[in-house]
Amino acid sequence: MKKTRVVILFGGRSAEHEISLLSARNVLAALDRDRFEPSLIGIDRGGRWHRESERTLAAATGDPRALALDQAAPIVGIEEGLAPPAGDDVVVFPVLHGTFGEDGTVQGLLELGDVAYVGSGVLGSAVGMDKDLAKRLLRDAGIPIVDFAVVTAAGFARDPAAALAAAPALGYPLFVKPVNAGSSVGVSRVTGPSGLEPAVRAALAFDRKVLLERAVDAREIECAVLGNDDPVASIPGEVLVHHPDGFYSYDAKYVDPDGASWKIPADLTPAAAARVQALAVATFRALELAGMARVDFFMERVGGALYVNEVNTIPGFTAISMYPKMWEASGLSQKDLISRLIDLALERRDARRSLRTGVGTP
Repeated sequence: MKKTRVVILFGGRSAEHEISLLSARNVLAALDRDRFEPSLIGIDRGGRWHRESERTLAAATGDPRALALDQAAPIVGIEEGLAPPAGDDVVVFPVLHGTFGEDGTVQGLLELGDVAYVGSGVLGSAVGMDKDLAKRLLRDAGIPIVDFAVVTAAGFARDPAAALAAAPALGYPLFVKPVNAGSSVGVSRVTGPSGLEPAVRAALAFDRKVLLERAVDAREIECAVLGNDDPVASIPGEVLVHHPDGFYSYDAKYVDPDGASWKIPADLTPAAAARVQALAVATFRALELAGMARVDFFMERVGGALYVNEVNTIPGFTAISMYPKMWEASGLSQKDLISRLIDLALERRDARRSLRTGVGTP
């Protein structure tokens, strides 16, 4: 059987560059070599594309801050990196977390090239990455979210006090987050007014928009979604944070080996679990997502109110990542999950190709 070439695209111009290497390592390990032929392309922080060897990902273990691409790997042009051998199918599996990868930029490039790729399209990727726009769309769709306000870099530079005027209404503690970032990069928990301005300045180092979000005394529940037109939700899981930061910070996720643990399935009543799954699928549809997404929730410890926190359109595939773990608990192995995602990518490409591109074309 002829194999489909799968380009695993990782690294990237993002604060989550190193996490991407950890995810790519696990995607490669789970790839069905009977069906697929891997090709590894690493994007360095300058945006150059390198044809990497499997040795690069074999070394991607431990503290992510110590990971790097092989700078001796040959640089290739974008077309050369993506082009399949004559007559062969190619699917790109982007494992580019964060900006310039998860935000619609790479997806637009792949659409222009008529290349099949795993995950959401340009619109869903861009909206899912922008926490401000995503929250507004979810709110308009009647999906519960936590109260928030947005600070722009321009507004903050012009008048810091006016830019932060919404904070008292949200109350303390509150969270400050870059709007377009993930892996808890640049996130701070602010306990009082004196800490607000430094936290906003720190977050603005990663983005031009910052989210101020009311803190909720809540459990962190997550749910994985898989599919295109008929998405399905996994068994929900729960993140249990033990790190001194007190929330699921970057250090709690990736640096401190005891910073967090996971409970899959989450300790929920059947009704609560069904509610999480229904809201996960509703969120997936409302934001025009496709292929895969992890939907993160807050569930209040008192009363059990459920809020959508955010979505991840290219969820992590690291050894600790919840997306593959929740599907494993739902009966889908990592090998079968990767295969299903590639099949969904080909399905979406074929659907795009079936559309007419002009009034006079058949």
